[in-house]
Amino acid sequence: MMNMKTSTSAMAKATTPARNVVVKAGGNWSPGTPKPAWLPADMPANFGFDPLGLGKDKASLDRFRESEVIHGRWAMLGAAGVFAVELAGQGNWYDAPLWAVNGGAPTYLGTPVPFDLTTITAVEVVGMAIAEGRRAEADWTGRVYPGFDPAGLAKDPKAFEVMKVKEIKNGRLAMVAFVGFIGQHAATGTSPLEALAAHTGNPWAVNFATNGVSIPGL
Repeated sequence: MMNMKTSTSAMAKATTPARNVVVKAGGNWSPGTPKPAWLPADMPANFGFDPLGLGKDKASLDRFRESEVIHGRWAMLGAAGVFAVELAGQGNWYDAPLWAVNGGAPTYLGTPVPFDLTTITAVEVVGMAIAEGRRAEADWTGRVYPGFDPAGLAKDPKAFEVMKVKEIKNGRLAMVAFVGFIGQHAATGTSPLEALAAHTGNPWAVNFATNGVSIPGL
């Protein structure tokens, strides 16, 4: 009896057609497709996005990774500044530098700055040259990580890896957001908070489809 059951089971397995199982990779920008092999599996916030294959060359990939983090940090600072200047009642981000074009004195949170444009530019150039010179002495990972960490939050390796992912995700969001700030001002001539207030006050009448620019013909 036992042999008959075993034979029946073996025959059933033999006659059952094989099924192709496709496992979707988690965290992939294009679900169901394999991530590019040239993108390291341990790369923070790696969602496999490289449709043009720009990262196949390792030197180029390292440069792109460094550039993304640095630009993301600048974008996060810029996006925070866009909201901060408006929340502080000091105008808006677009008009803030017009003193240098139209003539006038610079201010910081309403307080006059005792320097002219030439002096401010010279200080920034020298300061950035020193900072970039120090960064150039290290390899790309040393130039990027740990970055500004006076509290020593990166000492825990596990927490550090989590923070790397969060930084890149927020940096990417900030870069997209700043492009949105520029486009929004070009379309409506208003600041982000002004546009938000107008939209929330009448969302059906004030939105991207009704500003007369974002969608041609409307």
